Amino acid sequence: MDTEQQQPSTGRPARAATPSPAVKASSRDRLLDAASALFYRQGVGTGIDALCKAAGVSKRSMYQLFDGKDDMLAAALERSAAGYQALVLPPPDGPGTPRDRLLHVFERLEQAALSPDYLGCPFLATQVELKDPAHPASVVAARGKQVLTDFFRAEAARGGAADPDLLARQLTLVFDGASARAGIGADSLDGLAVTTAAALVDAAGVEG
Repeated sequence: MDTEQQQPSTGRPARAATPSPAVKASSRDRLLDAASALFYRQGVGTGIDALCKAAGVSKRSMYQLFDGKDDMLAAALERSAAGYQALVLPPPDGPGTPRDRLLHVFERLEQAALSPDYLGCPFLATQVELKDPAHPASVVAARGKQVLTDFFRAEAARGGAADPDLLARQLTLVFDGASARAGIGADSLDGLAVTTAAALVDAAGVEG
């Protein structure tokens, strides 16, 4: 039973029917956790009933917290963005040459792809499924992907690449292609992503 539905024992009429901020936050977190997990495993077509059941939150409470499923999907992606970026990107002030830091992303991608639960990049998957760049979740996903491309561009420029913008686009293409292939089980990365990225990085003249 959703805790937001429970009646408090104080008997204060004005507050009895109003969920406390702490309870609302707890329900919101449970919904976002469920949304992140189910949308990633089952796709953005997952229904409201399944989401609410997984979160242990009533539909009534869900609609008090979000305008609808689209809003919840966008919020779930927004909340998970920092964690996903920390998974693949090196620390902003971390050590390493520009070449090392660029290839770090692909090393982390290959490690993540070894997990049996790996289904590809959540941002890319969302954009492909929705097919609508104006959808709130697509907008959030695009921002998430832009963080990666911006990182590639900054490190490429720092490393003296002949064309940092081109290299950033190329590396984003390799990342998305590798994550998609691994996510659908069509290929094992096993060094493939790193060596492909390294060839591009070296051809661009990035300092090692």
